[in-house]
Amino acid sequence: MRKMSKEAFLETPFIPDNSVSLALVDSRYKARLEVFLKDYQISPIYVDKCTDLYPSISCHPDIQCHPLGGNKIVIAPNASQSLKNQLIQHDFEIIVGNTRLESNYPNNIAYNVARIGEYAFHNKKYTDPILKGELQSQGVELVHVNQGYSKCSVAIVDEHSLITSDKGIAKAAKGVGFNVLLINPGFIDLPGLNYGFIGGATGLLNLNALGFVGNWKTHKDYEKIEDFLKERGKIPVAMDMHLLADVGSIIPLKQRV
Repeated sequence: MRKMSKEAFLETPFIPDNSVSLALVDSRYKARLEVFLKDYQISPIYVDKCTDLYPSISCHPDIQCHPLGGNKIVIAPNASQSLKNQLIQHDFEIIVGNTRLESNYPNNIAYNVARIGEYAFHNKKYTDPILKGELQSQGVELVHVNQGYSKCSVAIVDEHSLITSDKGIAKAAKGVGFNVLLINPGFIDLPGLNYGFIGGATGLLNLNALGFVGNWKTHKDYEKIEDFLKERGKIPVAMDMHLLADVGSIIPLKQRV
């Protein structure tokens, strides 16, 4: 019998420094991703739909909640009860935000903040005040961008590097010293919409690997993506060989120690 390894909460949200052992995943992709997650020994918390959201994003983790690092996570008051229950089972301290999610933009973006190390990118007019206060208490600088779907739009590579197709985010991130790869929009599936975003199709799996929901080589700029990751000591890992899919991010919560 395999001895179970110990695990710990991520200290820095979204950025593991060891192999991920627990992650948030859109429940609609269970069948597609379960073999990969099992092979990588990642236990999933499958996020069920928030009935107040439109179908394309109704099960997206990065819409319903926002991890703060450690065992704290901010969650929408009307996020799925199943999500709340699973987080409690994994010893998370749930902080309920003020903002109820609603179907239409911008009333569905309050928690979709691209937190990367000491910075967080978001349209500050719509950031949930509870989340904003928690970030500020950690000394995180909130950088305003027009794009409200900020986390969806940003693939986090490391504490100082990101990939995005959003020119506004790219400009803002470069302005505070980030390494940025700006890619073409599109080439990412999001059922019900024209296309999805690179952040929603990715998630770090460990210190050295960025996971892609689908084959990154189906993206027009896959060679640029490979080069950018290589320069930062990262490798791309395809979770399956289908087209890239925006699943509201694979959000790592715990890692092996």
